[in-house]
Amino acid sequence: MPDPAGPPGLLASLGLGRPELRAWALYDCANSAAVTSVLTAILPIYFSTVAAAGLAPAEATQRFALATTAGLVLVALLAPMLGALADLRPVKKRLLAAFAALGASGCAALFLVERGDTLVAAGLLVVVNVGLNGSFVFYDALLPHVARPDELDRTSAAAYALGYLGGGLLLAAQLAVILKPDLLGLPAGPDATPSARTLPTRLAFLSVAIWWAAFTVPLLLRVREPAVAAHPPGAPAGLPAALARLGRTFRTLARHPQALLMLGAFLVYNDGIGTIIRMAAIYGTEIGLARGALIGAILMVQLVGVPFAFLFGALAARLGAKRAVLGGLAVYVVIAVLAYFTTSATHFFVLAFLVGTVQGGTQALSRSLFATLVPRHLSGEFFAFFAISEKFAGIFGPALFAAAVALTGSSRIAILSVIAFFVAGASLLARVDVVAGQRDARATEAAAGLASVQAPARAQGG
Repeated sequence: MPDPAGPPGLLASLGLGRPELRAWALYDCANSAAVTSVLTAILPIYFSTVAAAGLAPAEATQRFALATTAGLVLVALLAPMLGALADLRPVKKRLLAAFAALGASGCAALFLVERGDTLVAAGLLVVVNVGLNGSFVFYDALLPHVARPDELDRTSAAAYALGYLGGGLLLAAQLAVILKPDLLGLPAGPDATPSARTLPTRLAFLSVAIWWAAFTVPLLLRVREPAVAAHPPGAPAGLPAALARLGRTFRTLARHPQALLMLGAFLVYNDGIGTIIRMAAIYGTEIGLARGALIGAILMVQLVGVPFAFLFGALAARLGAKRAVLGGLAVYVVIAVLAYFTTSATHFFVLAFLVGTVQGGTQALSRSLFATLVPRHLSGEFFAFFAISEKFAGIFGPALFAAAVALTGSSRIAILSVIAFFVAGASLLARVDVVAGQRDARATEAAAGLASVQAPARAQGG
């Protein structure tokens, strides 16, 4: 358990007052480069215009969506066993490092993708998604071991803000080189070979791999591996023990219906959020927006997201996390409707601003709200399950998007289909009784003989 004494000042007020908190949060800075540059801004455009050159725009979009879905399905199949195993053995950091290395290697290999390499690009997209989302399982599971209960909201929000800042800074540098290759003395213009013209973008993929690896190091050095319970002699080990642990965790979660309902709500509405993140740039490419405008709009999301992530933390203190998240979901419905009518770069920038106001805060408060509904002594298991469900949440949105494109031949109708996830998720979240959930969690702690550390009096909008 972290030392309760922390240094006063701005960093402490932001939930970053101790070295281990900062080291943990910096992994958001590491992985956000892959989320922002590879999955959201640069690769979708590169996939559509270079790797899938020769295919119809809608078909390129469909293949990108299917590759995204395939990667997330693999994570969903692997994560439950690995998450349960990580609760039995002290391997959370090692598994995080392994998945991060896999994802960063996939980013580096994208440097080799050139015109017409559709299958290679799709395969590497799967690798990046597996590495990225697999690492999130163990990253999120480390949070309750690093932060105290009173730090969860602030540390979670601060990590998202650092992710926006880091991802935005790297994307700005990449955008400058892509639009002005002569800044690095790279060949450009009509006389450059096709390979030379794609070099700035391919170097951007390589820079993501280096960035990802570099900002993973502080977590590996500063955050201690959480202790696990001693393994009883003669008890099952390895995979059988992990299966037994997974079944026990699910049964325990079922005895906390409000936490389970929150988990279901998050699974549904986060699917909509993830679909917008993953499909925005390739959707913009399909409707004819210029590459510079698309990447600039996504950069705006990063910059707007920094202050608004912190603002959502303050909003939760006044209105409660549940109401703040519901407000964010309402904004997402408006975003999906406006996206249907988007025809210009100006429209796309308006959408980018709106996404930036709610994206980080909605996800950060979902994580911290869930933390208030689970017993603290079981937080590692519950957060592992939360992380696993988050990976499942990324499967259905892109799959539905791809199916809608196949049926209609256009992404405009497909973007409207995402509204269903926000409406259904908000309906489930509205039914969560936060006070009852907190009371159940504290009762479980009391039955386990744990003294109360944090009073559950505030309902967080429930």
